[in-house]
Amino acid sequence: VQLVESGGGLVRPGGSLRLSCAASGFIMDYYSIAWFRQAPGKEREGVSCLSNADGNTYYQDSVKGRFTISRDGARNTVYLEMNSLKPEDTAVYYCAALPFNGASGSSYYLTSTNYEYWGQGTQVTVSS
Repeated sequence: VQLVESGGGLVRPGGSLRLSCAASGFIMDYYSIAWFRQAPGKEREGVSCLSNADGNTYYQDSVKGRFTISRDGARNTVYLEMNSLKPEDTAVYYCAALPFNGASGSSYYLTSTNYEYWGQGTQVTVSS
């Protein structure tokens, strides 16, 4: 099982980036996939999740209306479209996978300790 993130970089405030999370060794459709981020000196926090258990998408309040998570089953890839980026979005972004387990709710799916598989992360820096 492997997850590989890409698409990070340096962007000005108000700009956009699209992160990709490509999976190998398993079929993403059978897993819940989430994006987390960790800024220097801060704990890892959940950003967004596509749950395959309850069919919902979840977002952290601070990114609602600006970030969009999506899945391309043919490419076995999950994306995070990030618009109207702010300096406080600066962090290393990780994708993570969780096998189906019937759980529901944002508090579950945006908690990092519930996830089994992780990518190596991609740096996003928002700065003028």
